[in-house]
Amino acid sequence: MTAAPFVVLEDVAKRWNGQLGVENIRLEIEEGSFVALLGPSGCGKSTTLRLLAGLEAADEGRILIDGRDVTAAPASERNLSMVFQSYALFPHLNVAENVVFGLKVRRVPRAEREEKLARALAITGLQGYEARKPGELSGGQRQRVALARAIVAGKRLCLMDEPLSNLDAKLRNSVRKDIKRLQRNLGITVVYVTHDQTEAMSMADKVVLMRDGHIQQVGTPEELYNRPRNTFVAEFVGAPPMALIRSSALGGFAPGQMLGIRAEKVRIAPAGQGRLACTVSESEFLGAETLVGLDHPEATGLSVVRPGLALMPPGEEVSITFDDRDLHVFDADGRRLEAR
Repeated sequence: MTAAPFVVLEDVAKRWNGQLGVENIRLEIEEGSFVALLGPSGCGKSTTLRLLAGLEAADEGRILIDGRDVTAAPASERNLSMVFQSYALFPHLNVAENVVFGLKVRRVPRAEREEKLARALAITGLQGYEARKPGELSGGQRQRVALARAIVAGKRLCLMDEPLSNLDAKLRNSVRKDIKRLQRNLGITVVYVTHDQTEAMSMADKVVLMRDGHIQQVGTPEELYNRPRNTFVAEFVGAPPMALIRSSALGGFAPGQMLGIRAEKVRIAPAGQGRLACTVSESEFLGAETLVGLDHPEATGLSVVRPGLALMPPGEEVSITFDDRDLHVFDADGRRLEAR
C-alpha cells in the first residue's frame, strides 16, 4: 500500500484585495523528498511557501502536514523550520549563539543544546567559527549558520526561500551541493523556492513550475525537460530554452501548431539539404562547446550546439536539419500534443 503524502495542498488559493496571489494549488509532497518551487518573479512560488509555513492565511483550500490539517494553525504549530534569503542572523550573537537560539527559547537542556550544536557545526563545516559574529563571516558562511540553525531544530520539514540569491556564482554552486547533501544525509523533506532553473534542476527530485499564480507542471527535472506540458514550460526549462517553430515553416503539420526542438537535436546541414535556412545571430564559446544562435522569421530561440571552439560570424547563412522524432508538438493554445 502506498504511503500517504507527507505534505498536501488541496485547491489552495490566496488573493489580496481581489488580486490573484495563487489559485487552485494542488500539490502532494512525499516525505524525504526535495521539491523545488520554480518560476519567474511574481508567479506565486513564495506565496505558496508562505501559505505552507503559516506566514499567510489561505482564502480557500486545505493544507495538511503529516496527516494533520494545519490550514488555520499558526507557524509555531506547524512543526517545520525555515531558511531565508536574508539569513536572519542576530548580529550581536556569535555563531554558536545564533545556531542554538531557538533551542534556548524552548528551554532545551544545556547538554542537549551542546550536543546538537556540535553535530550541526560538523555537518555544515563551521567548526572553529563558534565565537565569530556574523559580520566576521562570508556570505557562504552566514548561509551555513542559517542551515545549522535549521538542523538543530530537528524538524522533518524545512522550507527554504531563495537561500542562495545573495551569493556569488561560485558560492552558490558550493552551498547548493551542501544543501543537497544535508537533505539526503538527514532524510528531511525540503521545499525550496527559486527562480534559478539550474538550482531546481540540479537539486530537486520534483520540480513545481509556476506562472501567474498557477502550477504549470509538476514532475522530475527530466520530465519537465523532455516532456514539457506546454510552451511556457518548454521555453522556461533548459539552457538554452527550447526553440519554437511555427508549423507553417516546415509543412506536414496542422495549421497553428508550434513545434519545439532542443539545441542539441539541431544539426547544421550541407547547403541545400536542410529543413530551414537561417542566419547566424551570435556565437558563444562555452569551453567544451559553442552555442550558435540562429534567426528565422518563423521561429524563436533557435540555436545549435557545436563541439569545441566553433564560432560562426554573425550574418552567415546556414541550413539546419533535425529529425521529426525530436520535435515536440504543441497546439494553437500552447498545449502539448502526443507524437504523431
